[in-house]
Amino acid sequence: MKEIFDKLSADCSKVTTKMYSTSFSFGIYFLNKSLRMPIYSIYGFVRLADEIVDSFHEFDKKYLLNKFRADTFEAIDFGISLNPVLNSFQKIVNEYQISHDLIHLFLNSMEMDLEEQKYTSELYDTYILGSAEVVGLMCLKVFVNGDEAEYQRLKPFAMKLGSAFQKVNFLRDLKADHQALNRSYFPNVNLAQFCDKQKQAIEAEIEEEFKQALVGIKMLPLSSRNGVYLSYIYYKKLFTKIKGLTAERIMNERIRISNHRKIGLMFDTLIRYKLNAI
Repeated sequence: MKEIFDKLSADCSKVTTKMYSTSFSFGIYFLNKSLRMPIYSIYGFVRLADEIVDSFHEFDKKYLLNKFRADTFEAIDFGISLNPVLNSFQKIVNEYQISHDLIHLFLNSMEMDLEEQKYTSELYDTYILGSAEVVGLMCLKVFVNGDEAEYQRLKPFAMKLGSAFQKVNFLRDLKADHQALNRSYFPNVNLAQFCDKQKQAIEAEIEEEFKQALVGIKMLPLSSRNGVYLSYIYYKKLFTKIKGLTAERIMNERIRISNHRKIGLMFDTLIRYKLNAI
């Protein structure tokens, strides 16, 4: 029975999310129960593509990504895939009418990671659009459950939140991206000479995006608002921690929030929810 395979597929996406990201797992837990599996399915897909370009160094990553792209759209067209994560993803794409353009933009950004890039401002914006902003839009499609007017109203805010998250990730992962993967995303920044002034300019940009994103979070349906808010709070705390450190420090270590602290943030969000303070 395909229902059994579909459940297995959804469970694989859920396990993938929990293994790779405790922060997003906490956020998903705060979504309405009906929204959790769809978001696990989106994250599972995103994580698989990211893993191809970031981790499979001993394999032909270009071939794997091209095959993944072909398999993704075949799954969407056929309504099934023997890859459980893609089977889970195609179901959500078809059910919520997620635009194929969003998926192409995401995979195009993943493809950019296969080659060494010298990022101009234009390429930087293109990469963030595909790697982060469209992922937020995929999730928004689920959150508004087919309401196109609400989707268009909330779209700019979802894009700002995705962009802020990605830029925080860039700062958090500066050491690994530069030393292990030879990547530098920030335009007109030489990481060998990365300084506090450059870091502060990036942080000012992120601060403004967080400010705009919060406006949109407050307009989300109750079914998704608290889960998204928890992710927002986690990233804001991480961002605050990064802001308190020197450029030299973040070039030499990966900054993180402990699981203990994440649990504390989760309970704080729960209290705010009970007090209707979000």
